[in-house]
Amino acid sequence: MITAADGDGLARETRSESPAAPADLVDLPDLADGSGRTHGGKVAALALGALGIVFGDIGTSPLYAMQTVFSLEHNRVQATREDVFGVISMVLWSITIVVSMKYVMLAMRADNEGEGGILALVALLRSHLRGRRRVVVVLSMGILGAALFYGDAVITPAISVLSAIEGLEVAAPALAELILPLALTILIVLFVIQRWGTGSVGKAFGPVMVLWFSVLVALGVPHIVHTPQILLAVSPTYALEFVALHPFIAFVAMGGVVLTITGAEALYADMGHFGARSIRLSWYLVVFPALAVNYLGQGAMILDDPGTVANPFFRMAPSWAAMPLVVLATLATVIASQAVISGAYSVSRQAIRLGLLPRLSVRHTSREEGGQIYVPVMNWILFLGVIVLVVAFRSSSQLAAAYGLAVTGTLLLTSALFLVLAREVWRVQAWKLVVYLVLVVSVELTFLGANLTKVVSGGWLPLVIAAIVVTLMTTWRLGAGALHVRERRLEGPLPSFIRKIRDHEEIRRVPGVAVFPHPNSTTTPLALRSNVNFNRVLHEHVILVQIVNENVPHIRHVDRVRVNDLGDPGDGFVHVSVHVGFTDSQDIPKGLALAIGTTPELDVDLEDAYYFLSVITVQATGHRGLRTWRKRLYAWMYHNAANRTEVFHLPPERTVVMGAQVEL
Repeated sequence: MITAADGDGLARETRSESPAAPADLVDLPDLADGSGRTHGGKVAALALGALGIVFGDIGTSPLYAMQTVFSLEHNRVQATREDVFGVISMVLWSITIVVSMKYVMLAMRADNEGEGGILALVALLRSHLRGRRRVVVVLSMGILGAALFYGDAVITPAISVLSAIEGLEVAAPALAELILPLALTILIVLFVIQRWGTGSVGKAFGPVMVLWFSVLVALGVPHIVHTPQILLAVSPTYALEFVALHPFIAFVAMGGVVLTITGAEALYADMGHFGARSIRLSWYLVVFPALAVNYLGQGAMILDDPGTVANPFFRMAPSWAAMPLVVLATLATVIASQAVISGAYSVSRQAIRLGLLPRLSVRHTSREEGGQIYVPVMNWILFLGVIVLVVAFRSSSQLAAAYGLAVTGTLLLTSALFLVLAREVWRVQAWKLVVYLVLVVSVELTFLGANLTKVVSGGWLPLVIAAIVVTLMTTWRLGAGALHVRERRLEGPLPSFIRKIRDHEEIRRVPGVAVFPHPNSTTTPLALRSNVNFNRVLHEHVILVQIVNENVPHIRHVDRVRVNDLGDPGDGFVHVSVHVGFTDSQDIPKGLALAIGTTPELDVDLEDAYYFLSVITVQATGHRGLRTWRKRLYAWMYHNAANRTEVFHLPPERTVVMGAQVEL
């Protein structure tokens, strides 16, 4: 059972203990997502939304990938028949192996209650692995992978939007001075509209991406028809021959080829937004064919006219279509940014559940898909990071060197965790794991090696971002562990506290109702203990409330509350569990209203009830335990977590905050 809360540290979430369905590493995937809820027209609608959210990043890679490949290391890769065939073959088979096989076919089977991404793998493994050391290793890999993903999430919107708008330099050179202001304006609008949810955004973006992928095909087909021999590059033998005859040039090319698979991890992380079946349907029927045709078309055009290698994507279009293509490309790259933004929301929620980030406000924006969420704090952190990069670097070419390293690092970490899951949880045969190592991991290692050469020239940027995220996550986890021990000691067991109240007549009971939100029924809320110790009084009716998050969209009102008299129906103490689905509000007053009158102890009027929140003031003092800077960082994060009064919809005029001061 994984305990955490999307919006509050006092909530607890129930999780299934069964592992995800085992994946056969050679069978084709079942297109069902396992939920049993996604059928017919709903699948089509979600598939359209997936086109608008999930595939924006990988779908816009034809804009800059081939141009980058042929410009690396001072044009080391030449526009010769041998090099072009080798590069196109490498591109097609990289997409096939890493995206189609690894992510769409296999990794998307490793979902955690419908959620995907590297932290979903960590959650699955943490529930089933034995041994503290193994769990710590898995968690550390997940933290690093998530941190690298955040680095990619900051860079992708900046470089994608800039690269498209820079097409103005070709289509309308007189407007080149407007590139930076236009990029900033578009990015501001993109982050502002996030509050309406990825479902609504996806419905708006979906038709645009249908047009985009149609244009990719329309641009590629004429060049393939004119130079049909490019179709021979579909054979992997050309990629292997390129590597064998020109190993160094092929290695350099891989540094650009990796740009054709950026967005693969976002695709996996976005699974909770639209479901596995919808994403698979969109990929196999629309996205993959369109990408393949366009890359083949670019290769055919370069073979026919090597001079087009400077900007192959825009050179594919006739001159009259240049400006419309720039506009469409700009819209498509905005959508590419949406893919990683949505993925960052999902990763953030999973990090909260795993205890790697403090309590954040998480808003569910769909009543059907639990993964469609909006995380305001993360949205604005990404926004600030993207704006700073755009203003600081000012062009996509300056950011190009930073792109790719974070992606390849995340690819390898995901593969490592997937292999552990397949072996330790699914019990997949060893020979299948060896096949995966040879086909997938070897390719990803090559990508990583090729991108490590970019560290000095810009690859340091995602590493710095990742280092900051790792520091925040590890500090929160270490600090929370230390605080939890102190907190449990301060709270003490609830049964002994209640016995003390019964045995000590000097503690006076006063009329009224006191409600104490608390994450369990075994320890005493600090606010309750503080009230008794300092005021020497106790309300006639004491209600302990626990929010329990269930992994279903909605809990019916008749099933929402559970009442426990804590052993004595006449002592005035009662525990109420309020069960909520992922679209239900964590509204404690409304939840309690459903329990009123169900037992004599709950025959009260909530209009007169006072709500007592237990709050700990963390002091970064003392010489033992964490380093001083970590203590201060943890204290800052703790005190800036989401406001629980707002999360629980408590009336501010009847909410009292009590607790204790703790030195870490």
